[in-house]
Amino acid sequence: MSGTLDHCNVTLKIDSMALSALDLQTAQDPILISLLSTLSNGTSSGQATAQWADTRTLAASATENIDLAGSLTNAFGATLTFSKIKLIYIKASSANTNDVQVARGSSNGFVWFLAASDGFKLQPGAWNCVYDPVGVTVTAGTGDILTITNSAGSTGVTYDILIVGTD
Repeated sequence: MSGTLDHCNVTLKIDSMALSALDLQTAQDPILISLLSTLSNGTSSGQATAQWADTRTLAASATENIDLAGSLTNAFGATLTFSKIKLIYIKASSANTNDVQVARGSSNGFVWFLAASDGFKLQPGAWNCVYDPVGVTVTAGTGDILTITNSAGSTGVTYDILIVGTD
């Protein structure tokens, strides 16, 4: 059984308050940002058909290439060949000593990032979630590699990853 994506709800809430003590009162600067996006089952904008999630560990100084077109297996044992990616969530374990680096592969890189080897680092406990309801095209053999690297040679790193898209 390949499975069917029922839904993917993405919620982000930022509730921040800055204070400044004055003579007779305290000034407040509240900021509230609340976003909710939903992907339903399908292949159009605002829809997805497949998800892949894993907790992974990289040895000291190790690099892995995640091939988004044909190498990932979902929870039901079906091989996924993503055609568009709608969401990528990655969280570095807070127990890590080194950073987790996430980049467009230098060869055949997935074009979520602008140029080959562009990316970002996740320090221990950091996370990043990128969402695009239209989706970013995965091109098998030329634009399907997401590269994850352990930033240093001292210890391994662990990270959680979730990818949602259409296959």
